[in-house]
Amino acid sequence: MTREIRTVDDVMTMLDALFSEGADRWTDEGAAWWDGFYADRSKPIPFFVPKPDESLASHVDKGRLKPGRALELGCGPGRNALYLAAHGFDVDAVDLSPAALDWARERARESGADVRFHLGDIFGPVLADKGPYDLIYDSGCFHHLPPHRRISCLALLDRVLAPGGHFALNCFAAGGMGSELPDTAFYRDRSLHGGLAYSAESLRSIFRAYDEVELRPMLAQSADSPHFGEDFLWTALFRRPTFAP
Repeated sequence: MTREIRTVDDVMTMLDALFSEGADRWTDEGAAWWDGFYADRSKPIPFFVPKPDESLASHVDKGRLKPGRALELGCGPGRNALYLAAHGFDVDAVDLSPAALDWARERARESGADVRFHLGDIFGPVLADKGPYDLIYDSGCFHHLPPHRRISCLALLDRVLAPGGHFALNCFAAGGMGSELPDTAFYRDRSLHGGLAYSAESLRSIFRAYDEVELRPMLAQSADSPHFGEDFLWTALFRRPTFAP
């Protein structure tokens, strides 16, 4: 018998391993699941469209987000990363799936967008030497994190988000799509049940070290809209204080 738990990272790895579904894993198994998900590009998946989030476009149009260094977490086929690059941002984008990044790079070549795409786990070495960023963007990654990885997410923000920088988030809203089970149930069931739903109060509590700029339901968009939007998502924009209290 071997006792291997010595560090917080060991605990995180152990908890990661409790989840057996490929979509819930931050390992090669997870990458393989997402590769299969992205294999058929013709599937009617809402976020397969080559359109930026309506909330992101709104923030840029209103001058809340100005060109600077940007990082997208879980970028998928790259629709938001390409939008940011087209609007003057210097963009890094990370995803676990090689298939997603292949698609994103194809879109970048077609549009002439300059984005640095990186393959890897957002909590692994891929971002070890990156930052600071003026904007960190997450459209759909956060609600696929198991509860213990919120700690990792906050630590990542603390490490790579510049003082005065913004964190923009889109995630499942309670009462819409996503599971509203208590955190302990996900470990009991060894499943994230498709993703975690959050209340506005939960998001405010989790990101309470940041200043809230906006937190609202995303606006649903029609098929002919130039933007993506689904009303089962929250969209939030937080700003890191320039000075710690």
